[in-house]
Amino acid sequence: MKRRKFFSTAAIASALPLSCAAGNKLPSSITADDKEIYEIRIYEMKFGGNQNLLLEYLNNALAPALKRAGANHFKLFTEVGNSGPKKIWGLISYPNALTYINAQNLRSDEEFVSSATAYNAAENAIFNRYSSWLLHAFDGMKQMMDPVEGASVYEIRTYEGYSEDAVRRKIKMFNDEEIPLFLKVGLNPIFFGDMIAGPYRPSLTYMLNYKDMDAHGAAWQAFLQHPDWNAMKVKPIYANTVSNIRNVFLKPM
Repeated sequence: MKRRKFFSTAAIASALPLSCAAGNKLPSSITADDKEIYEIRIYEMKFGGNQNLLLEYLNNALAPALKRAGANHFKLFTEVGNSGPKKIWGLISYPNALTYINAQNLRSDEEFVSSATAYNAAENAIFNRYSSWLLHAFDGMKQMMDPVEGASVYEIRTYEGYSEDAVRRKIKMFNDEEIPLFLKVGLNPIFFGDMIAGPYRPSLTYMLNYKDMDAHGAAWQAFLQHPDWNAMKVKPIYANTVSNIRNVFLKPM
């Protein structure tokens, strides 16, 4: 199956670490086809905070700066429902770990410093804190995928394991068998990632997208009833791989 690209040709062309832009070569351990690094940022809104001001900062100051630093993609979501405090989720993809590291220091980006100044006044405090999850793409899907046309529902799913080995075996299950079945039944993935930093380790996290909740229900029903799933789930190698599942429904902003 041909991979759907989640970012533009221009973004790919610019997706080089800052050290490369300065004329340095990539370390020999990093290659052009490295698995992507994904960062999930969760901004918790301050009570009474100005959401529009936060979105302006994220879209007009932070996103362009991260892309100049080599990030492939920056996408914002909000949670479905009326949970509080309100949260804004950011999904950022980087071509490799070095680009991620370089992108954490934006103080040398004069354009970012200038554009962010308007949002830095104490009276403009619009979120409490943000947390970050860091994920490393699976071998079975090294690059992000495009959403389906008209997607309005996104689902973040985190599978916790009772040990690192349990998560390793679940990742193998995805790489070898589950990802192809997902694609077959309409469980449309955006990414799959091993959580290398974050709150629920050891765990893995992935994102799916659907046209609507009816499509979500139909796809999961098709998956759970598929003979391939019923065959793989009873294999001893995959026994006791998931100790807890967390899922959050999101919509794009």
